[in-house]
Amino acid sequence: MKCFVTGASGFIGANLVHELVARGHEVKALLRPDSDGRGLAGVDFQRVSGDILDRQLLDREIAGCDWCFHVAASYHLWMRDYAPMYAANVDGTRHVLEAAGQARCRRIIYTSTVGCIGLPENVAGKFTPTDERDFAAEAQMTNHYKRSKWQAEQVALGLAQKGLPIIIVNPSAPVGPRDVKPTPTGQLILDFLNRKLPAYLDTGLNWVHVRDVATGHILAAEKGRLGNRYILGHADGNWTMQGMLKVLEEITGLPAPKMKVPYWVALAAAYVAETVSGVTGQPPKAPLAGVRMAKYKMWFNPAKAIQELGLPQTPPRQALADAVAWFRVNGYVRK
Repeated sequence: MKCFVTGASGFIGANLVHELVARGHEVKALLRPDSDGRGLAGVDFQRVSGDILDRQLLDREIAGCDWCFHVAASYHLWMRDYAPMYAANVDGTRHVLEAAGQARCRRIIYTSTVGCIGLPENVAGKFTPTDERDFAAEAQMTNHYKRSKWQAEQVALGLAQKGLPIIIVNPSAPVGPRDVKPTPTGQLILDFLNRKLPAYLDTGLNWVHVRDVATGHILAAEKGRLGNRYILGHADGNWTMQGMLKVLEEITGLPAPKMKVPYWVALAAAYVAETVSGVTGQPPKAPLAGVRMAKYKMWFNPAKAIQELGLPQTPPRQALADAVAWFRVNGYVRK
């Protein structure tokens, strides 16, 4: 298939391009002129320079493509001005999906987030992972990133109802190679490796190998039901932060932090940090949005993607080991 990919320089996007090419597909990737292309090293693809807000460029470049993967997103937990984030995530999504529909792409895969899935409820101290049937309300979107992605998912669902061949994928917390920037989850691993993580919060994520997430995008194009959402996660990946750090300790031989920070302490520190950032313009080390998200166990059930798509289930331990190895080989870890 001839594939058009946005966000190809990002963590998921770069791994998706590698997987598509490895499977014999032809890739045309939209990259901004200043994109960091290190994650695309060694893979053969056609580069298109531009922006997802340029509708004329999208109409021209998506023409003739069979599949469109819209992975690009503005992911920031703190900004002085959030307007560009909403423009990229909401308006940009509409531009890409409509252009792909006009180009008569057979399948249009939109990369959303598990932030648009309802959170598990705490019933007598027990959390039951939620699935695609649980739709989060906009009122539950506790920060601008999640709200912008929620609005973008509504755009995708609306266009799917109008007949566009759209399938939505909702990745959980991917880890693994090619985390160039790195992502917040990758930064957590990197802070652990560089001994900059003295304590942890009582939170939880669904950890999944980024390669499985990339493969899940392709499987969605091959087998996904139009208008449906698919959580790209791991059935055994619902770990607490403490549990994840214990596994990192076993993989690396480095001691995991033993101190758990009370939520109210982290929240107060985040308020102070953001006040300082408002003056300096520099992003805070611990943004308020990140601390607020950490209040919840973000645990999800990917059974639908496993059963309908055949989503691979690489053990999360292997995903963490691959991330550690990649960071070390590529010079991110202090000697």
